[in-house]
Amino acid sequence: MKTKTRKNIELRILFGLICTIALSFARFEVRCDELRQNVLRLHIIANSDEPEDQSLKLAVRDEILKNSTDIFKNCSDVTTACKAAETQLDNISAIANSVIKQNGFNYAADVSVGDAYFDTREYDDFTLPAGTYKSLIVNLGDGKGKNWWCVVFPCVCVPTADASLSDSVSDEAADTAENAPKYEIKFKKVEIYEQFKKIFSKK
Repeated sequence: MKTKTRKNIELRILFGLICTIALSFARFEVRCDELRQNVLRLHIIANSDEPEDQSLKLAVRDEILKNSTDIFKNCSDVTTACKAAETQLDNISAIANSVIKQNGFNYAADVSVGDAYFDTREYDDFTLPAGTYKSLIVNLGDGKGKNWWCVVFPCVCVPTADASLSDSVSDEAADTAENAPKYEIKFKKVEIYEQFKKIFSKK
């Protein structure tokens, strides 16, 4: 009888531990989802992995970032940021194609606003969890090379802009991104979870 009672207690403790872990992950995932839903990422995809194409990708990046502050300066949230980007697609495309032409390449840039999947990404001052984000996508030529990405709303990857993640997300979500080392294991779990979601969504 005592053995049975002990097993029941152990099972309850184990169940409680599992529930605690699950709730902790769920709360963390809510913060991650807030980050995904409230930032606009810039995604530049190079024509190929050849050194000259990769170098051009960075030149295009630099020129677009010079104009990003003006494009998004009056945006209050990611919805208005996406609309601002959409109204500037022709302008951004012209900027990218001008850089391409100046560097002697004969392919073109295709610019759009859409959803893009990203793995967990560490920047200098913050980390963004894996998942699907609204993105300003600049596809150069065949778009088969390594890509570059950052956040243009809020303009945290524009050196001249005075912006931070807390401008568009809660302090808790910003803390999650800006203090990534203490959440490293949770970020990895989220990435695995998001990769499974991505795989099953294609079936």
